[in-house]
Amino acid sequence: MLHPALPILLLAVTAPAVAALDAAPPDAAPAQQSLDGTMVAQMTIRERVVIRVPRMSAASRLPLPVPVRYKEKKGPKCVAAAELAGALIQEPGAVDLVITGGKRLRARLDKDCGPLDYYAGFYLRPAADGKVCAGRDVLRMRSGASCGIATFRTLVAAK
Repeated sequence: MLHPALPILLLAVTAPAVAALDAAPPDAAPAQQSLDGTMVAQMTIRERVVIRVPRMSAASRLPLPVPVRYKEKKGPKCVAAAELAGALIQEPGAVDLVITGGKRLRARLDKDCGPLDYYAGFYLRPAADGKVCAGRDVLRMRSGASCGIATFRTLVAAK
């Protein structure tokens, strides 16, 4: 015959183990006992970071910068290819070249160059002297077409 307190004793002994199993995350590996008697377990902790970006009110917005208008002046015949830093397309029939140091040149293209030919991108291949010259060199389009450079004009900020 069982002692009447035995079921209560069994519940008291197993309650901490059941509580620990309930508290373990579902992806935790079960605890294992090593040869020397220590308990070893593995647990994965996942974390989520949420960054709140407040909406700017109309009063806190900064004004947009006014676009700079340029006047064309007489430009060089050639420019060193190593000085070219970038290109912009501001108007049909021309490509604005940004020179290291912030100067700008406008490469006016030959009349037979279609405006949509160079909008998707282009290549400049300098000659053996390392320069790109008006009247000699061409812009090569990604489509396979090419446009000759008619003249270079120096761009100066209009007052």
